[in-house]
Amino acid sequence: MSNSSTDPVSVEIIDGVARLTMNHPPVNALSLRLRKALADALSAVAADPGITAVLLAGQPKAFSAGADISEFGAGAGSPPDLPTLVAMVEDFPVPVIAALTGVALGGGLELAMAAAARIAAPDARLGLPEISLGLLPGAGGTGRLPRLVGPERAVEMILGGQQISADQGLRDGLLDAVLADPTSEEGLLWATGFAQGDGDPSQPSVGVASHGEGTIEPLHRRPPTRQREDKIAAARANPGSIATLAAARLAKAKDPFAARAAIDAITAGVELSFEEGARVEREKFEERRASAESGAQRHLFAAERAARKPKNLDPRAAKHVARAGVVGAGTMGGGIAMALAAAGIPVTIVEAEQQALDRGLARVRENLTRSVEHGSRSESDAQNQLALIGTSLDYAAFADADLVIEAAFEDLQVKRDIFATLDRHVRPDAVLASNTSYLDIDQIAAGTAHPGRVLGLHFFSPANVMPLVEVVRGAKTDAQTLATGFALARLIGKTPVVVGVCHGFVGNRMLEVRSQQAERLLLEGALPGQVDKVLTDFGFRMGPFAMGDMAGLDIGWRNRKAQGVKAPVSDALCEAGRFGQKTGAGYYAYDGRGRRDDAAVAELIAGISASLGVPRRDISAEEILERLTFPMINEGARILAEGIADRSGDIDVIWVKGYNWPAYRGGPMWYADQVGLPRVAARLRHYAEQTEDESLRPAGLLARGADDDGASTAGGLIFGAAGQGSGQEALGGPAAANGPAA
Repeated sequence: MSNSSTDPVSVEIIDGVARLTMNHPPVNALSLRLRKALADALSAVAADPGITAVLLAGQPKAFSAGADISEFGAGAGSPPDLPTLVAMVEDFPVPVIAALTGVALGGGLELAMAAAARIAAPDARLGLPEISLGLLPGAGGTGRLPRLVGPERAVEMILGGQQISADQGLRDGLLDAVLADPTSEEGLLWATGFAQGDGDPSQPSVGVASHGEGTIEPLHRRPPTRQREDKIAAARANPGSIATLAAARLAKAKDPFAARAAIDAITAGVELSFEEGARVEREKFEERRASAESGAQRHLFAAERAARKPKNLDPRAAKHVARAGVVGAGTMGGGIAMALAAAGIPVTIVEAEQQALDRGLARVRENLTRSVEHGSRSESDAQNQLALIGTSLDYAAFADADLVIEAAFEDLQVKRDIFATLDRHVRPDAVLASNTSYLDIDQIAAGTAHPGRVLGLHFFSPANVMPLVEVVRGAKTDAQTLATGFALARLIGKTPVVVGVCHGFVGNRMLEVRSQQAERLLLEGALPGQVDKVLTDFGFRMGPFAMGDMAGLDIGWRNRKAQGVKAPVSDALCEAGRFGQKTGAGYYAYDGRGRRDDAAVAELIAGISASLGVPRRDISAEEILERLTFPMINEGARILAEGIADRSGDIDVIWVKGYNWPAYRGGPMWYADQVGLPRVAARLRHYAEQTEDESLRPAGLLARGADDDGASTAGGLIFGAAGQGSGQEALGGPAAANGPAA
């Protein structure tokens, strides 16, 4: 038996218990090398008659973060494949006890569920995140999880993909015990007691388990997980119950294809048999693994990790932010303060008037109360978070702040004045950030004595919920400032992407192009409901007009007037007092939040078209989709050429995380490659001629990509830009221990 520190699996025999420790940095991804080593170690242990139990362990930060996705397409099915290894653990001649530390995700948790028992450290995190990559568990997870936690909880975990705590796992029945260090002597003693069937009398959940009609059996006599029936008996007796449990989650699924496949596998495994479920699961897994939708989400997985390493950013330069400040108690300011406080950072909000502060703090309290009611945080967590948020009418309250974020009205002069005031009240080494959505960071910084400490941190509304932050690097932003802003965004659980300075940066610059085309489509013959349906059919949660009504049309109207920009239909709606949901009328008419098409809007649009001399015609869904997405791709190509974004994968991350582009479509630049760059370029030329809009002509980078790559392979717009990373790319991700599963 091998015990070399460089071996993927080490074996120690201690008082008849074989402790097998996986050591395949950084996260014990279940690559072919680790699978082979683990199978060999298990075979060697099985041949030793003196072994009474096996304690299967990993590293402190990772039992195993799951399958190695870098092997997808090659190597994942090489013997022993993961289902074979899982079966080997479940059918082992002596009990295998999985000792879970750090993360046990995806295939790692599937391996643990096949063990005779599972013990975990208090800070362990468990989950099946495959759905976030357009997949479903592929090594028996859809069959074993319902047998351990029940069908309802299994559907929630598999379709949600989130991690759960060890305490939650114990309550659910996924774990048998939570120990301070399950891999140490404590775990070995637990394994010995389990094998002998006596356990710990003071911990009934350790020594015995309930099966069937209230009978009690020693844990070492419990049947293999796949044979356990007590928690699925009711669902098996009620065909169709799994579909009913899953209906609400399926309706909201980010990838409905993977969600339906998972439901099919769970249903077969519960309502028919484990073996039939395993057959359906494997069939659906292979189908999804080969799908365009999963390919898109694996691209995003890699793109998000590449975005964590921006060009010319040294994370070691980041300054620790112990205290923060926010200027403005509006929706954005309050949301940013909540995000900071949720990460344990004391934050002070400064406003010009007490009434504005009171309104802002009341909104924060309301949001926290709602989150407690929905069960997303405890009452004590909400109170602790609220206690970290202070308020003041005096900028002097920022004297001790390490970083201050301005979240005031979107007006350049207002922001310049605020930064000039901040300059006089904060420490010389404090970082100053603007939450501007469109304005020039360099012009804002120019009004300060130290422009090097200024950057943009563009949060998305609601800031306490939305994951994206565009970290805007100004012309004079220094290395420490950029690193500090980037590190802070990660610390508060956001997905930061570094971008350069231009009007609207990356996301809003591309959104503006789409908005212009949406407005033009109305003038040419489409109606709001028709346009919105095309995008929701594509996978967006909402179309541009429903989204505009929800946000408030007056906001865009005010910004357009400040810039001297016209949007004939939207402007006319605002002039008529139709600002969206808050006034009961916008592009749609509203009864509460329920919206309906409004004949008055159709009449208004037709009148504007006539007044502008734009002939109306029938417009196909295909044209609507191309007119909304292809100009965005074109603008993305310009953004890349100008160096505003480092990689096309960064653009995709921004649009998926900040604008709800459907993840299973991979982002606009990935989508361009799937459609084919020659087609995108050709259709843009067509629409440029049709509309006499020269801005639709293919950008140079796009035109060259179409000419150089007629087949539109990976050499197209994405340039391999997401990056393949190095080392393991486990389902749970290299940083799985520090954040949600990918």
